[in-house]
Amino acid sequence: MRQLFALLLILVVLAPITSAQSNMEKDVDMAYQYAKKGIYWGLSNIPDSKSKISNDLIADNKLYAKVKLNKLVDGIKVESTGYFNSNEVSIKVYKSNDSLVEEGYLEKNKKAVIPTHKKK
Repeated sequence: MRQLFALLLILVVLAPITSAQSNMEKDVDMAYQYAKKGIYWGLSNIPDSKSKISNDLIADNKLYAKVKLNKLVDGIKVESTGYFNSNEVSIKVYKSNDSLVEEGYLEKNKKAVIPTHKKK
């Protein structure tokens, strides 16, 4: 009887802890999903003439992700930070021009090169 009581007591004490961990894991997973959506947005919106862009993904008066895209010498870097409740998850993705063409984000004749300004 005492063993059963001790087991029930342990379960009652540990149940809220596992529930809190489960809720935090779900929140972090949602923030991660929003950060991934930011990465997909950045890859789908590579600019022709600018070397940097940034955008906030907002819906229903909520900030879901902040996205920054920088053109590098032979590719791009996309940074996305996803938000959910009080959680924040950041992802950085580096892609070469060849992989961008291969994956269909750029046309073969276009490259994600850094624009240069000619002096007159």
